[in-house]
Amino acid sequence: MTPSSRRAFLRASAGGLLSAFVAGHNSRSQDAPAEVAPSPRPVISPTPTNLTPQDTLFLTWQRDPTTTITAQWVGPVKDATTVRVVPRDGDEWKTGTVETKPFGNTDLKVHRFEFTGLTPGTEYLLQIGKGGQSHRFRTMPAKATDTFQWVSGGDCGTGPHAIGTNIIAAKQEPYFALIGGDLGYDNGSSAKTAIQFLQNYTKHMIDPKGRLIPMVTCIGNHEVRGGYSTKREDATYYLPLFDGLYKETTYGTLDFGDYLSLVLLDTGHCAKIGGDQTDWLDSALAERQDRPHLLVANHVPAYPSYRAPEGVKDKFGTGEANRLHWCPLFEKYNVDAVLEHHDHTFKRTHPLKGGLVDKYGVPYLGDGSWGLLRTPNTPEKRPYLATVGKAYHMTVHRLEGEQRYHVALEESGRVADVYGTRGKRPAKRG
Repeated sequence: MTPSSRRAFLRASAGGLLSAFVAGHNSRSQDAPAEVAPSPRPVISPTPTNLTPQDTLFLTWQRDPTTTITAQWVGPVKDATTVRVVPRDGDEWKTGTVETKPFGNTDLKVHRFEFTGLTPGTEYLLQIGKGGQSHRFRTMPAKATDTFQWVSGGDCGTGPHAIGTNIIAAKQEPYFALIGGDLGYDNGSSAKTAIQFLQNYTKHMIDPKGRLIPMVTCIGNHEVRGGYSTKREDATYYLPLFDGLYKETTYGTLDFGDYLSLVLLDTGHCAKIGGDQTDWLDSALAERQDRPHLLVANHVPAYPSYRAPEGVKDKFGTGEANRLHWCPLFEKYNVDAVLEHHDHTFKRTHPLKGGLVDKYGVPYLGDGSWGLLRTPNTPEKRPYLATVGKAYHMTVHRLEGEQRYHVALEESGRVADVYGTRGKRPAKRG
């Protein structure tokens, strides 16, 4: 993006974003974990016993966000058994019976109901139990003909900086938030940590008009016991919340009508990077390569800003398996951007092909500092990096027809970076 187009974008965004601102592939054949597993987090007990639905209520999706919504919360079995929605300007409620399922190894339950057949681009009211508190939300638009935006980031935790980033993210009035792994850092063992993350999200991820902001996620190493090469049951508190989308695997797609597709991957936590997941990825991208907007999200980065990309002796570097198995597919199918996390910095790479700068290549954005922070390496040390920063941040993704803007916004409200692409693929990047 040229300086003039950058300024034009910021001026055009004054009613939206700026108003809130002021307020080379590796040849290794092995499919190894990116790093050693994290230290186990001790089980924290007891879990909260006085939770109400309003304490952990959040919205998510299991299928097309233009016509569906899924309401979820964690609480005791005695919670309300019905949930209902109605358009804000309507009077005919749709009511459903809530389903419950175990929340890991606790006495609490996940309460869930999915509404289908909703009207795209419409504001609704949601109530848990008849006559309960009303919550506002909106369905995604049917077409990407109007400007809309959403936010992404990862590596949140439950501390004050995670809350600060929640607050600045919500001010952007996003249609949804994509959290790319390492949500609360429960490590598959701390229900209390998982619940605290939800409580923070529920409290702060409400936009200035009072609407709930749905959450989409992909899995990270701190969602599972052991971090890498585990089984589904090791995602103790993650999959009970998100197995509506990840019914059989820990990777999948979320298609927004016919204009936006999110491809959500598992970087070796419950599923191997190579083999079945790569075969699936090839098919998923091939089916969606003509989407106006095609983005991928995964946790461990192919092009890290903090960790070493090259291995030493018998150790593998961060992202080696991604670069071997996935990056050629991203390039083949001209993915618009890959959202990466895990390193706890802000980074944007150059458009890359084969690890080298190429104006027709794929940009990688991240690197997961919603609530945790490290000092990145410099572009001089990592030539694939276009810009980096040490700041808590998330990214605002603004879609304007065929144009895409990616605005890295720090917890303080400072704009760290603006990057744009446009048009159908293949297209000149930057």
